[in-house]
Amino acid sequence: MSQGPLTRIAVEGTTLVVEVSEEADIDQVNLIQPNGELFGKRDVATGAQQVSFEIGTAYAPGEYRVIALKGEETVVETSLSIQPNLSIVEMGIGRNQPDKMWDSSSDKIAEEAFVTVENQGSGPDAITKLLFIGDVPYPSDEEGTNYADNDDVSGIYDPETDSEIDAVVIEPGEQLTLYSYRSPFAFLRGEGTSCKSEEQSGEFDLILETQVGADRISKPYNIQYSASEQFDNCDITIRET
Repeated sequence: MSQGPLTRIAVEGTTLVVEVSEEADIDQVNLIQPNGELFGKRDVATGAQQVSFEIGTAYAPGEYRVIALKGEETVVETSLSIQPNLSIVEMGIGRNQPDKMWDSSSDKIAEEAFVTVENQGSGPDAITKLLFIGDVPYPSDEEGTNYADNDDVSGIYDPETDSEIDAVVIEPGEQLTLYSYRSPFAFLRGEGTSCKSEEQSGEFDLILETQVGADRISKPYNIQYSASEQFDNCDITIRET
């Protein structure tokens, strides 16, 4: 996007970048939020080619206005939409698709899941919680790990630190893979769903909670358990509904 003295306006990662032409006769750039309030202002030094605004992942999604000023006078005003658009591309279980998991022992990854997420929007977001609700072996609600309503627990694993991470930032245009931390596909006696001597089928929802706009992204899946005489020794098959 370009207009007059502003040659380019774009979101890069979690930053809004405004590029200024060499000939521009302006001394300030203001960023106005969708509600009309000032988000921030930047002085433009003589010869400066760029100013930036760190929007992070706690901004209000919507239409933003960029105003270039000379003194008190508006030289040019333009707008852009800053809005994430997240979708779940794929999910699977470590025991079934170990090649999609992080590099670890098969025992550790077998009970975890991977989730591929894409942001087709124009703004960044942060995924703050990964939930499995329904007929999984060890669900995220009171039927299992019981962290669905706990703001301090994300259920997201970070292979780099080998620990649970608070949030994962996803930039506009990015596709990334999340991993579960709370073993949603672990069989425990008396919790969730266990194997039985006959086949079983059910449904569950994969849910992502996000920071921008406090949105929830969910996708339903069918789940099938093969017959087994042992509570923890059946095969699991999942597919999108």
